[in-house]
Amino acid sequence: MNDLFSLQGKRILVTGAAQGIGFIMARGLAQQGAEIIINGTNKERAEKAVLQLRDEGFKAHVSLFNVADSGAVEQAIETIENNIGPIDVLLNNAGIQRRHPFTEFPLNEWNDIIATNQTGVFIVSQCVAKKMIVRQQGKIINICSVQSELGRDTITPYAAAKGAVKMLTRGMCVELARHNIQVNGIAPGYFRTPMTQALVENKEFSDWLCKRTPAARWGNPEELIGAAVFLSSKASDFVNGHLLFVDGGMLAAV
Repeated sequence: MNDLFSLQGKRILVTGAAQGIGFIMARGLAQQGAEIIINGTNKERAEKAVLQLRDEGFKAHVSLFNVADSGAVEQAIETIENNIGPIDVLLNNAGIQRRHPFTEFPLNEWNDIIATNQTGVFIVSQCVAKKMIVRQQGKIINICSVQSELGRDTITPYAAAKGAVKMLTRGMCVELARHNIQVNGIAPGYFRTPMTQALVENKEFSDWLCKRTPAARWGNPEELIGAAVFLSSKASDFVNGHLLFVDGGMLAAV
């Protein structure tokens, strides 16, 4: 039982991990012994993130690709598997946000959100799962959201994409569980991040959020690490098709 949550010897690819929640989770996984592959599209930010992990004594690598570019993804996964080693865990974290009223939402921004937040999860998961099937083991974790279940003003495309990722998670589970591959999701509530900074600084919204959330506060990004470690470790070997909500109780309350 001593190694139930250990990630020693595990190689984990985290998409969109050059900064923000992705980097925080990647660092938390590294602290449990994992070798981390940081994905991003900005070379300077990704290399800075890897250097920070290495300076702290962790094994880390860079893999630059756009999750929505199928050709780039396929080439990158081949390079990782051949030059770094087999991917034991995939954490699909890459995502973007745009805000407009529904009737004014530009089609090009809808397409960008769907491409990154939904199609990107499909593309990367498909490439990695093919390798995992051959090995008959692996774990895939998709970052969903409370917006996988709830709507909110000005982010309808984001909610649509996160709702789709919820069902993608369950569909993948049904097809991949027989190959000893666990596919689960983490569904964060509202966390203090650069993406939500405008909302954090909006007193009216923050007051509403604290009243709406049973925990009565914003989440701290570090509070997502435990869920990521659990779903990456042998502790979750019979957990499949599940969304783990880390939301301070928001979804449980009316």
